[in-house]
Amino acid sequence: MRAVTMQTLATGLEHVVAYAKGVLGEDAYEKYLAYHRRVHGDAVPMTVKEFWRDKTDREGSNPQGRCC
Repeated sequence: MRAVTMQTLATGLEHVVAYAKGVLGEDAYEKYLAYHRRVHGDAVPMTVKEFWRDKTDREGSNPQGRCC
């Protein structure tokens, strides 16, 4: 019984972490990689650093829907 409860808690925590990453945008790079694989196949994707630089540059030049 205890093992099932611990497994349920662990699964619930994983869902909470995934939700929080989605809300905060932390999963953006993972979404980009999935999209890149689907659309561009074997082409080399941007590195994490390149991705975040590109994302912040685009957001800075197009400040739509930002709170600040």
